Amino acid sequence: MEALMEECASFEDKVKRTIYIDNLSPLAKESVLKAALDQFGNVIQVEFIRSYLEMKGMACAALVEMQSAKEAKTIISEIRNSPFMISGMPRPVRACSAVAEMFDDRPRKPGRKIVCRWLKTSDPDFEVAMKMKLIVRKHAKEVNFLLKRQLEEEEELAKEQSESLNIIYSKFELIEDVTKSGTATRLAKHYKMRSADVDR
Repeated sequence: MEALMEECASFEDKVKRTIYIDNLSPLAKESVLKAALDQFGNVIQVEFIRSYLEMKGMACAALVEMQSAKEAKTIISEIRNSPFMISGMPRPVRACSAVAEMFDDRPRKPGRKIVCRWLKTSDPDFEVAMKMKLIVRKHAKEVNFLLKRQLEEEEELAKEQSESLNIIYSKFELIEDVTKSGTATRLAKHYKMRSADVDR
């Protein structure tokens, strides 16, 4: 019993140091999230929460454990007041303090008992359960459609950004080659223009 109480106390401390972030991009990786939040403190662990109702069980939320509860509060405040960029795209990311029910590995509370049972058609809660089941199915279809569309848009944006970077890099290479070969200096002399090389 004492060991279980210690485990519960340790877990509660972990919960206080953990933040819940949702509405993440499906393209967000642990390294991206860690790099974004490391500036506010020491990230201990990032655990993505997958929804198996959604396409391919993609994760759009995460639990981020920080070194201290103070760092966790700072990040929550920053995310609420500043834009959060993922894959070059601002996202309406939300952050809040984690609660124990968000953790799969939470320890069992002493004296807690969970009872599961099948509902019969004559049960008063049967109709409610069926309505909830239909709502969940409808929600899953809507989320899948939106997530697929969002993923397509973000992949297209990533492709455009990559192409833009390659073009910019090619321009810099061209400028560097022209400068190193002396072509810029010769053209400046020919057209009687001042250049940095000529001035030197």
